[in-house]
Amino acid sequence: MKIATIIIRTILGLIFIYVSMLFFLKMAPETESTGAFKAFQVGIVASNYLMPLAKAIELICGLAFVINKFVTLANIVILPVTFNILMINYFLTPQTLAIAIFIFFANIFLIYAYWKNYKGLFTI
Repeated sequence: MKIATIIIRTILGLIFIYVSMLFFLKMAPETESTGAFKAFQVGIVASNYLMPLAKAIELICGLAFVINKFVTLANIVILPVTFNILMINYFLTPQTLAIAIFIFFANIFLIYAYWKNYKGLFTI
């Protein structure tokens, strides 16, 4: 279990760092989107803050996962982002759903692996 936690934590952290660096450094060309996803993407980009905020959260949490500091906090902070990644891929871009499922369930696995750190939140 400990080795699986380290592997999944590191892979998830590297994915978040890689994707956020692609966004901030503009290292990859924007992919052409169509249909409902294009309308959704135009709305998010038009907000001027939502994408940079989400990518900054991904970068900070990815770094926390890779260096193994504040992982308990990073798991909770990144959970809404991973849930939205899953829902966007499920409803709008099902061709990349496998990656979204991995990211979401890797986050859930890490929450389970660090569950002892969350027990204080649920005491009366």
